[in-house]
Amino acid sequence: MLLGNTIQFFKIKPVAALGFLFSSSSLMIAIWASALPFIKERLQISDGELGLILLLGPLGSITGVLLSMRIFAHIRVGAWLGFGNIVFCILISTEVLAPNVGIFGTALFFRGMIGFLNGVAINTVASNLEKQYNKRFLSTCHGMYSIGGAVGAAFAALLFGFKLHSGYQVIAMLVIVTSVILSLKKIYNKHDYLIHSGGGFKFPSKSILGLSFICLVLFMTEGSIVDWSSIYLQRNIAAPLYLISIGYGGFSVAMTLGRINGDLIIPRIGERKIIIYGTLIAAIGILIVSLSSIASLAIFGFILTGIGCCCIVPVLFSAAANIPHISAVQGFGMITTGGLIGFLLGPSIIGFISEKWNLSLGFFFSFIMILLACFAGYRNKYLS
Repeated sequence: MLLGNTIQFFKIKPVAALGFLFSSSSLMIAIWASALPFIKERLQISDGELGLILLLGPLGSITGVLLSMRIFAHIRVGAWLGFGNIVFCILISTEVLAPNVGIFGTALFFRGMIGFLNGVAINTVASNLEKQYNKRFLSTCHGMYSIGGAVGAAFAALLFGFKLHSGYQVIAMLVIVTSVILSLKKIYNKHDYLIHSGGGFKFPSKSILGLSFICLVLFMTEGSIVDWSSIYLQRNIAAPLYLISIGYGGFSVAMTLGRINGDLIIPRIGERKIIIYGTLIAAIGILIVSLSSIASLAIFGFILTGIGCCCIVPVLFSAAANIPHISAVQGFGMITTGGLIGFLLGPSIIGFISEKWNLSLGFFFSFIMILLACFAGYRNKYLS
């Protein structure tokens, strides 16, 4: 099942090329996640201060929401794909190498904005390719994102083993990713169309708000693992240096294995059950993390969380592209605005909880939110 689905994905060049864009951002984010404890130390900021600064990323994403309909009503999506993803990689590199808090925060803000616009572009193109080829690709595309996270985490762990710090790591990854994107530019430019008609904003219905809340919780959970897993393993559990990137890496591997099978699994299980069962598994995983005192158990908890979360976001994004009477850009914006609020509030709330009490309690907060998402999925009428 896994091999056949993956082979079909890579046989179609436009789909495979788009899949690389999904992985390119997470390759860079994995380097960023493993570098975060050292960025925090170099900039001499506390957990609470870091949580506050991290707000700038989602604030940039919300700015992207406000700009997305205007931008994609005037710029053809193929022209955006390569440009936007290269700029994203440069901004992450700037964060890792930032000499002061001002540059770090500014790069965070613009990375959030560009990242959202990239997400609109690649998810909309993926949905259009599904219709063009009459096949499901979106979950596998998100699997490529997870592959990027796992490979990036392994790359960081390997270079840490050779005593090469995060600055060398991020520059090396920037060169690799940019080179591949430039080599695929002709394929991206073939998507020569606008993805928004220029129509105005429509207020979301109650059911769309429910999907947006689920997206909020999933983005919050993933963002919290990206931002805090390495710090949690390093400081709270005193894990060896070579293991601190493996929490996020294990989460990403689990997400990968689920998502690259998701295009086969989702139709068989059904969208509603994917969200209900997935959130329950993720809740158990994050609860294990919050109660752990040894590295192996915490890493297992991160992996279990990834297993639960793996297919939920593809279900939500597929729904976003197929809401009646609105454009894909509008649907994506409505649902992912909740996700952006999750990125905005989740890691920052965990930082404040860690500052006031401890980081374990911060992960327990995520456990409660995942259970609420499970209930929202059970009640939502848009899920089959």
